[in-house]
Amino acid sequence: LPERQTHDYRRNGTTDLFAALSVAEGTVIGECHKRHRAKEFLTFLRTIDRNTPADLDLHLVLDNLATHKTPAVKRWLVRHPRFHFHFVPTGSSWLNQVERWFNDLTRKRIRRGTFHSERELIEALKTYLATYNDCPRPFRWTATPEEILRKIARVRLNVETAGTPH
Repeated sequence: LPERQTHDYRRNGTTDLFAALSVAEGTVIGECHKRHRAKEFLTFLRTIDRNTPADLDLHLVLDNLATHKTPAVKRWLVRHPRFHFHFVPTGSSWLNQVERWFNDLTRKRIRRGTFHSERELIEALKTYLATYNDCPRPFRWTATPEEILRKIARVRLNVETAGTPH
């Protein structure tokens, strides 16, 4: 049967989940915030700093959100040289493996969920995160570079020829 949602669906609050995936171990550090500003991002960076071994260099793959590039964040990075930011090109979020984890979270816990309050949503996210980290697994690329490049070429050709008459 097709899925259904009642006409009276109400969103009972939102949260902004910051997440950092260890690609080697599969574990995720995550925390919820009311907003997604530089202030909250810096709080999350401090959480990552406290929860990872001090002798590790940390390479964070990020999207090009302005929040990640503010003067306050740049000053913080100067004082924390073990942190290295790598920005994916616009429209290439699939290159960031934490996006794969967000996909699983959405599919397994958020979509079709009913949360009566923002607090209930946050608790559901924290529970999912804890359960996931009890038995983490790294994501593995299954496509070869050649397969990915062929797919990109096909999509590009389709986009370039989409408006041309046949």
